[in-house]
Amino acid sequence: MSLVDLTADGGVRTITLNAPERLNALDRPLLDELRAAVHQVADDTEARALVVTGAGRGFCAGADLDGLFGDRTRPTGVLRQVLLDVYASFLPLRDLAIPTISAVHGPAVGAGLNIALACDVIIAGPEAKFGPTFTSIGLHPGGGCTWMLTQRIGAGNAAAVLYAGDLVDAATALRLGLAQELVDDPKARAGELAARYASRSPRLMADVKETVRVAATSDLATTLDVESWAQASSLASEEFASFAERFTR
Repeated sequence: MSLVDLTADGGVRTITLNAPERLNALDRPLLDELRAAVHQVADDTEARALVVTGAGRGFCAGADLDGLFGDRTRPTGVLRQVLLDVYASFLPLRDLAIPTISAVHGPAVGAGLNIALACDVIIAGPEAKFGPTFTSIGLHPGGGCTWMLTQRIGAGNAAAVLYAGDLVDAATALRLGLAQELVDDPKARAGELAARYASRSPRLMADVKETVRVAATSDLATTLDVESWAQASSLASEEFASFAERFTR
């Protein structure tokens, strides 16, 4: 049985973590399959949007500590390289040019939270639990968690949830901006959004994604430079021409 399923529906691709008996906890084989699935989506010229979710009642319970990290008494530099390799299994989600949505219907803890954060949009269900729980187990956050949380909910909120190390329920996640929507069926809603995104110009959506990324880490002048080139390019698009025609007849 595959530990990660990759399916296609038109332009929408769905990656499903598929180890429900352990709440999709991450071990090396699962991460290897996840890395391969993300690379497959990146190479898929027909992919227009991606949904990431988990099988069973959990999104992802985080790392299977023994199965993933091995001997934790090794030198710090050695362990750091192990961690960087783990991060490289899921952070390529951030590099995809297409819109990405995580559908979180249950626990997304530790590295599982990082997988959700690596997507552009997070849709939460009523039973979703977001777990920046690193400090509660004596572990420093990793996998880009501090950066992605700070980008999404701001430095003060990121510090507060990381210091506390508690599970964040779905309603609180929505209030903080950690999740963009709270719905009864996050997988169905993510599919609807992905289909909408997939129906639009791939160039346009890729440019919007890149400009948002620039805006998140740059000043207005830098963002305007990128934005103006992208908007100027889109003025000549067939989609915009069709829209403009309705007002010039």
